[in-house]
Amino acid sequence: MSAPTDNYRLARSVTIAASAAAVFPHIAAFPAWQAWSPWEGLDPDLRRTYSGAESGLGARYAWAGNKKAGAGTMEVVEAEEPARIVVDLRFEKPFPAQNLSTFTLTAVEGGTRVDWVMTGHRGLLMRIMAKVIPFDAQIAGDFERGLAQLKAVAEASA
Repeated sequence: MSAPTDNYRLARSVTIAASAAAVFPHIAAFPAWQAWSPWEGLDPDLRRTYSGAESGLGARYAWAGNKKAGAGTMEVVEAEEPARIVVDLRFEKPFPAQNLSTFTLTAVEGGTRVDWVMTGHRGLLMRIMAKVIPFDAQIAGDFERGLAQLKAVAEASA
């Protein structure tokens, strides 16, 4: 097992049988994430706050919940409709962290390929924990589940 590095990049993708224009709103508007986010349901009493733009650049979302859900904020910092969305993701709990999540939507035969890439810096605590808890594998599974749910939602509404 190799030692975790300070920086990381995690990527997963899915092809959705819908146009990028049909998929984009499901990612660009944070209230829509309730239908597909792999982290929905971690806390039935999760407190959500939406602010800024309703969708796209400047849209903001804050959450606070139990130990599983933690607390943090997301903000769309780049949006190129219908091709790309960049989200600044900041965790406050269970530990402070900042990541960028980039969604790239590309037209392909049969629909749209959605690439979900998260990059960030692993602090000392995360590097130590990564030796015991397979963070990358756990998050990769979350991404795969989220993309499968996004595919189902986008295809059903297309």
